Amino acid sequence: MSGTAPRAHMGETVRMSHDDRPVILLVVGDHGSQVREEFAARYDRDYELVVATGLEAAMDSIQECVARARQVALVGAEYTLPDSSGILALKVLHQSVPTARRLVLVPADEYAAALPVLQETLQRGGLDAYLGIPRGARDEEFHTALCETLSDWGATVAAPVSAFIQIVCTADCPRTAKLRDFCDRMGMPLLVLRDDSDEGRALLETAPADAELPVVFVNGREPVAAPSTEDLGRMMYGSPAALGEDYVADLAIVGAGPAGLAAAVYGASEGLETVVVEAYAIGGQAGSSSMIRNYLGFPRGISGMRLAQRARMQASRFGARFFAGQSVTSLEPGVLPHSRVREDGLHVLRMGDQEIRARAVVIATGVTYRRLPVEALDRFLGRGVNYGAAASTARDMEGRDVVVVGGGNSAGQAAMHLARFARSVTIVVRRDGLQETMSDYLIREIADNRRITVLPHTEVVDGGGVERLEWIVLRDNRTGEEVRRPAAGLYLLLGAQPHCEWLPPKVRRDERGFVLTGRAAPADCWLDGTPPAELATNVPGVFAVGDVRSGSMKRVASASGEGAAVVPLVHAYLDELEPDTVADPVADSAPATTR
Repeated sequence: MSGTAPRAHMGETVRMSHDDRPVILLVVGDHGSQVREEFAARYDRDYELVVATGLEAAMDSIQECVARARQVALVGAEYTLPDSSGILALKVLHQSVPTARRLVLVPADEYAAALPVLQETLQRGGLDAYLGIPRGARDEEFHTALCETLSDWGATVAAPVSAFIQIVCTADCPRTAKLRDFCDRMGMPLLVLRDDSDEGRALLETAPADAELPVVFVNGREPVAAPSTEDLGRMMYGSPAALGEDYVADLAIVGAGPAGLAAAVYGASEGLETVVVEAYAIGGQAGSSSMIRNYLGFPRGISGMRLAQRARMQASRFGARFFAGQSVTSLEPGVLPHSRVREDGLHVLRMGDQEIRARAVVIATGVTYRRLPVEALDRFLGRGVNYGAAASTARDMEGRDVVVVGGGNSAGQAAMHLARFARSVTIVVRRDGLQETMSDYLIREIADNRRITVLPHTEVVDGGGVERLEWIVLRDNRTGEEVRRPAAGLYLLLGAQPHCEWLPPKVRRDERGFVLTGRAAPADCWLDGTPPAELATNVPGVFAVGDVRSGSMKRVASASGEGAAVVPLVHAYLDELEPDTVADPVADSAPATTR
C-alpha cells in the first residue's frame, strides 16, 4: 500500500484490502489516521488491515470475519473510543474471536492516567499487551512488541505457511500426536495431512508402497515410515556416535530443560567442551508451557518453546552440542565416593549401544508427570488423553469441552491456552482449590476467564468413547458422588516425579527419588567430614540442578539459576582433577580455553 490511508468516520469501517490473509482489526478514535498509517507501513503485506471507528463498527467487522471464517490475528483498540473504552471493546470482541491477541493502544497524553487501569486489566488476563502509540518514525520498541505478539499468535493458532516437516497419517493417530508434540516443542513448522486427502495421497506416491503410516517427509530427505521421536531427533541433530570414539567432553549435561540449557550456555561460554543429551524435545517439561509470564525479562511473557529455542541457539553459538530424542540409559561414574580418580576418571553415559565420555556430568533431567491410575483411559492416549501437550493439540479442541487435571502452574498455563479454543475448560484438583500450588497471577487470570471452571475435591476415575475420548467420570473425594460428563480432551498435569531411574545406586537420592546434593547428602558420603558442594552429589564430578534435585523450588527461574551456578563448581572440580589442563573458571579478561 502506498499513499495516505483512507479516512473513516464513526460507525464506518475501512478495509485496506480483500484477500485471505489473517486480519488485524484496529478499533480507533481520535488517533485513527496515525494508527492506520503506522500499521499499514509495516503489516499490510502479510495481514489484511481492517480499521473500524468505534466499538459498534468493530462488532460489525468481527461478525463479518466470523461469517467468512477469517482468522483474526490481532485486535488493537485505542484506549479511548468515541462510543466505548478500548478495554471494554477488547472484552466484547474477544467473545467472538478468542484466539486473537488483544492490544490496547495508548496516546502519550493519556498514558499516565491509564496505567493503573491497564495494569489491573493485564493482571486479570483481560489483554495481552498495551503499547504507546508511536509519535515518530522507527519506533522499534513498539514494533518489536507487536511482532512478538503476532509471532506468538502464528506459532499457536495459525497453520504454518511453509512447513519444514510434513506427516501423512490416519485420523487420530497416537504416534502422530507424539511426533507433532515433539516438533511443536522443538519449534519445527509442521503440517499434518490425512492419508485420504489429495495432498496426502500425492506425498505418499513418493514413498515406498508398503510404507507404514505415519510417514514423515523432511525437505530434501528420503521419507521415513513410522518413526519414533528418537528417530526424528537423530534426523534433526544426529547421534552421539558422530562425536567419534576418542571424543571426551569436559561437561556432559543430561536434560535440556531450563537448568540444563543454562548450564550449557555458561559452560560452553566459559570454555568447556559441552554436550547436552535430551531424552525428548529441547526445553523439557517447561517447553510444553504455552505462555510463561513470570520469567524475568519478558514482560509480555514467553512460551516455553521460544525460551528453549533461544537458549539452545545461544548455547550452540558458544559451541555446545545437542542431541535430542536420545535417552541416557545408564551412568558409570569415573570417580567413586571416598576415593580419588579411578583409571582415567571419565564418567560414561550410555544411550543403548552409544556412549559419551565426560570429565564432569550435570544431571538436569527434571521431572515427569505422574500417571493417572485409570486403566480405561490408557487406550485413548493421543486420542484425547494427553500428558501435557496442551500447546500442540489445543487447536483440535476448538468448540469442545476439555478437562485439565492438576493444580500447578503448568496446569494453569494449559487451561488458559486451551480456553482460547475450547468451548469450556474444567480444572480438576483434589485439594480445596489452587491457592496452595499455583502462582497468584494465574489464579487471577483463571478467575476472570468465563470459559474456565475450577472443581475442587474432585478426581477423574473413569472415561471412555469409541475411536477417541468422549466422556469421563468425576468423583467428589468428600462424598464419593460420581458424575459422568462429556470431554473431548483430558490433559493430565499431575505433579511431578523425578526422571532419574537411569542413575546408579551410588548416586544417593531421597525417599521420593530426587537427587541429594550438598549438605542434604547422607553424612556417610561426606569426604573427611566435609559435605559436597551445594549442587554436587555424593559422587565426585557428578552434579544435579533444577527440578530433579531434592529441595529445589520447581520454578523456571530457579532452575536456570542453578544451571548457571553449577558451572563454577564444575570448573573447581576440573581444576582439582587436572590443574594444568583445565580452563580458568570465569576469566573475563582472558581468552577461553577449549579441549
